[in-house]
Amino acid sequence: MPILLLAAVTIAVIVIDQWSKQYIQAHMLPGMSLPVISNVFHITYVLNPGAAFGILENQRMFFIVIALFMLALSGYFFYRISATFRLLRLGISLLAGGAIGNVIDRVQTGYVVDFFDFRVWPVFNIADIAIVTGVGCVVYSLLFLPFPQEHQTK
Repeated sequence: MPILLLAAVTIAVIVIDQWSKQYIQAHMLPGMSLPVISNVFHITYVLNPGAAFGILENQRMFFIVIALFMLALSGYFFYRISATFRLLRLGISLLAGGAIGNVIDRVQTGYVVDFFDFRVWPVFNIADIAIVTGVGCVVYSLLFLPFPQEHQTK
């Protein structure tokens, strides 16, 4: 996958994530919930000072440092990964976009804006979707896709 396309994926994740969060903040108050499908899916404005499931609440600097470290590692390894590993490179791009989207929130306000609420799972956002999808692409690539011939040992 060409590097410009992967950069576009990362930038698209950041732009869509930030736009959606700004839209929610402009049109809702924290705690407000609008049913899309009653008792199944709601748009709920949540200010999350922690990670998934609210763990490590109010550890702003910890999350920023971890995200920046992960981004540095991603950048370091990205250029060392053969272009034939398309899904792995896409996963890293999605991870980077999602991490940057949530770090922007943490730097600006100290919390992350979440709003997708399926009532049986913690509320989440576009950046979280990109991170989970990126992790899935990376794990699948590493576990199930064969290494190209040039990378196999004889």
